[in-house]
Amino acid sequence: MRNFNLESYLDKIYSTFPETNHQPMIGLTADYSDIDTTIRSVYYRQVVAAGGTPILIPPITDKNTIINTLEHLDGLILTGGGDHNPLWYGEEPSPQLHHINQERDLAELLITRLAYNRQIPILGICRGIQTIAIALGGKVVQDINNTIKHDQNANRSEATHSVAIEKNSTLYNIYHSDILYVNSFHHQAVEKTGSKLKVAAKSSDHIIEAVESNEFKPILGVQWHPEWLGEDGLPIFKWLIEQANHFIKAKDLHNRILTLDSHCDTPMFFPQGVQFGHRDPRILYDLHKMTEGRTDAVTMVAYLPQPKLGETFSSKIDLAGIAKHNPALVTRYPGLQLPNPSLSPTEYADLIFDKIEEIANMKSDYISIARTPQDLYADKRNNRKSIMLGIENGLALNHDLANVKHFAQRGIVYITLCHNGDNDICDSARGCNTHNGVSQFGAQVIQEMNRQGIMIDLSHAGEKSFYDALEISRTPIVCSHSNCRMLCDVPRNLTDEQLRALASKGGVAQITLYHGFLKKEGEASILDAIQHLEHAISIMGIDHVGLGTDFDGDGGVKGIADASELINFTLQLLQRRYSERDIEKIWGGNWLRIMTKVQSLKQ
Repeated sequence: MRNFNLESYLDKIYSTFPETNHQPMIGLTADYSDIDTTIRSVYYRQVVAAGGTPILIPPITDKNTIINTLEHLDGLILTGGGDHNPLWYGEEPSPQLHHINQERDLAELLITRLAYNRQIPILGICRGIQTIAIALGGKVVQDINNTIKHDQNANRSEATHSVAIEKNSTLYNIYHSDILYVNSFHHQAVEKTGSKLKVAAKSSDHIIEAVESNEFKPILGVQWHPEWLGEDGLPIFKWLIEQANHFIKAKDLHNRILTLDSHCDTPMFFPQGVQFGHRDPRILYDLHKMTEGRTDAVTMVAYLPQPKLGETFSSKIDLAGIAKHNPALVTRYPGLQLPNPSLSPTEYADLIFDKIEEIANMKSDYISIARTPQDLYADKRNNRKSIMLGIENGLALNHDLANVKHFAQRGIVYITLCHNGDNDICDSARGCNTHNGVSQFGAQVIQEMNRQGIMIDLSHAGEKSFYDALEISRTPIVCSHSNCRMLCDVPRNLTDEQLRALASKGGVAQITLYHGFLKKEGEASILDAIQHLEHAISIMGIDHVGLGTDFDGDGGVKGIADASELINFTLQLLQRRYSERDIEKIWGGNWLRIMTKVQSLKQ
C-alpha cells in the first residue's frame, strides 16, 4: 500500500550522503498543441532508466532562454511530432504534407544548431532526425514513396520492419548487429543528409532510417521510436548518456585548466572587415567560437607573406581592403591612403597589432591582450578570453635589429623567423638555401630576441636553420605549428631527429591542423592530428608537445574545423585515457613553461 507520509520519503533521501550521484542533464524538446506543451512519458522514463536527468524544453525562440538552457545541458533529445514546414529546407508544400507545427519548427532548429555549435551530444527521434538534417543543411522528403508500411497500425511497442545498419557506424557499435527490428510511425524521412551527416541505417525500401555525424561528433538520429521499445530501445538512450558523461568531463576539465592555442592567422581576414564580436562565417576564430569551444587563449599573429625577387611587400597585402574597413587606421598610417597604398613590413605588423588591440578594447569585459602567463591566468580567473600577439615571418623587423625591442615593448610573445621563402634572417623549409642556415644578421636577431624575452619560433625554418638556431639561442625554442615528417613526409614537417633535438633543448612542438601537414593523400581529420600528437609524444615525451591550430591560415580538419570544436580535441584525449595533468600540459602548460623561462631571462 502506498505511504502518504512525506517525512518517510524524505528520510529515504537523507539517509545517505551524498544524496545522489551526479547525472547528466538531458533536455527533451516538448510538443505543442493548442495552448498545451506536452511530452509523452516514455521519453523521460527512458532517460531516467539510462541514467540521465530529463529536463523538458518548451518551444521558445527567445535567444536568452535557449542559450541559458543549453548552458545547463549535457545532452539533447529532439522528440517526435508533426511535419516540418518545407519552406525551412527550400521547398514548396506538396499535397501530401500533413499538419505542420510552426511553434516547434524555429525553436527546435535554433536549439539544434546552437547545440551543434557547442558540441552538445544530440539524439533525434522520428521528427527529431529530420530536425537535425534540416538544421545542418540536409533535406526531407515530404512524403515517402515506399513499398513497406512505415506508419504501422500495430501497438507502438511492436517492431514491424527491419533496418540494415552500416558497419562501423555508431548504431552498429551500440547494437553490435547489422540488422535491427524497429517500430515505424512516419510518412516523411531524411532525403539528403548534407555534408555534416552520413547515413547509418536504411530500410529495405531504401528509406534513410538513421543518420550520424560525419565529423566525429556525438550526433545520432533515428526514424523510429526507441522510447516505445523498452529494453530494446534503451541502448540508444544509454549511448546518449555515455556521450553526455564524456562531455561533462571535458567541460569540467576546461573549467579547471588553461587552454591555449599557440597559432592562428585570423588577422589575415582584417581586409574583409570581419567582425570578431559576431559569429562570423568568414573566420574560424571569434568570441562566439572561442566560447563554444571553451578555449581560453589564442596567439594571433601578424602574418607577413615573403615577397619573391622583384615583388614589393605591399603588393602581397590587401591594403585597400584594410583601408576600406578601418578608416581610423588610415589616419594613423598615411601609407594606407589610396590610390597607391604602401606600408613597410614593420608598419604592417604594427597596424595588425593596433587592430587586435582595438578588438580587445571594444569587448574588454570579455577579452583582453595577454603578454605573460600571469596575464593569461588572471583573465581565466576573471572569465575573460585572452589574445596573445605573435609575428609570423621575421620580415617584420625590416632588417633593423632595433625592431626586436620595439615589438617586445608591444608585447609580442614570439617571432616565427621566416615563412615560405628565405629572408634576411634564415633559410626556409621552402626556400633556396640562400644563407646555408641562419644568416649573420639572423644570429644577431636570435640573440636580441633572447635579451628581449621573445620566444624563437622555428616553424617554417629549413633544417639547417633549425639546428643553427638551436645552437645560437640560450633559451628554449618553440615550433608554434608543426607536425611529424615520419607521418607526413613534407619539408615543412619535423623529422624525428629534429623533434629529439628540440626536446633536448627544452623546447616544444605544437601540432597543427593544416591538412597538407597531416597527410599527403585523402581528407585529414581530428584522428590524424591525434596520431601526429602521439607520435611526437613517443619521440619527445609529454612535456614537449602542444596544439597550434593554424586556424584562418588553412588549418582546420574534420572534427576540429574551427575554434568552436576545440573541446573535441579534449574529448579525444580523454577517450585515450590521458590524465588531467597530461592534458593540461598539452593544452598550454608546456608552452607556458617555455614562455615563463624565456621571459624570465629577459635582460
